[in-house]
Amino acid sequence: MKTYFVDSFTTEKFKGNPAAVCITEIELSAETMQSIATEIGFSETAFIQKTGENAYKIRFYTPKQEIALCGHATLAASKIIFDNTGLVNISFINCEEVELKIEKMADKIVMQFPVYETSEMDVPQAVFSALGIKEVVNTRFSQKNKIILIEINDSDKLAALQPDFQALLNSYSGINGVLVTALSNSPDFDFQYRYFWPWAGTNEDPVTGGIQTFLTKYWAEKLNKNKLKAFQSSLRTGMMTIELIGGKVFIYGEAVIVFEGVFKN
Repeated sequence: MKTYFVDSFTTEKFKGNPAAVCITEIELSAETMQSIATEIGFSETAFIQKTGENAYKIRFYTPKQEIALCGHATLAASKIIFDNTGLVNISFINCEEVELKIEKMADKIVMQFPVYETSEMDVPQAVFSALGIKEVVNTRFSQKNKIILIEINDSDKLAALQPDFQALLNSYSGINGVLVTALSNSPDFDFQYRYFWPWAGTNEDPVTGGIQTFLTKYWAEKLNKNKLKAFQSSLRTGMMTIELIGGKVFIYGEAVIVFEGVFKN
């Protein structure tokens, strides 16, 4: 099984968010895919299988469980297919039968993701304490993603957060992660964010595309603009342009292949 390591949402190796992409010729069991993802240890491993000329099935696994949607692993898988086939348009079908349309556009890869709503939520003080947050602007909840959204008032404070991850795990249950975001202090970006998800994946995801299914709409409404630039303030850092068009969020990104190998039977 051909396998690749790809750094997504960056133009530099060892930046952005690493994902593994496994090209499957036959159906793999969920147990096998989970074992491979756990062995690799990246925040996500994507398994793709060709089903038509421009069509592929895609499954996403963290080291702990399968998830329905992942932005950086979709970007990584798209990069591999575009580079190896010369195609410029493809479609993925995920485990929930959601179609993800992908286009190669000059030096960018453009992904069409669904848009999900958020609702009001009272977040326990224990969550803020575990994150090291003292002042909060707003809190929301993405039911579809099972992610808590917390807006704070300073992107420098966001970058400086050093969560207590065991305390964070103990502070709440039944969710996939907590997203903390702030208006950017930099003129180059509209907003910044970090994503902590020890419940479902790793402690912190370096660059997260899937959360744009609800975060883009959140900031688009606050800033009254449909095209935005986002920066993820993780240790590896990453950036992306996102745009709301016709009920979809378009995510523009780049990726770099850093490794190619073969999994043995």
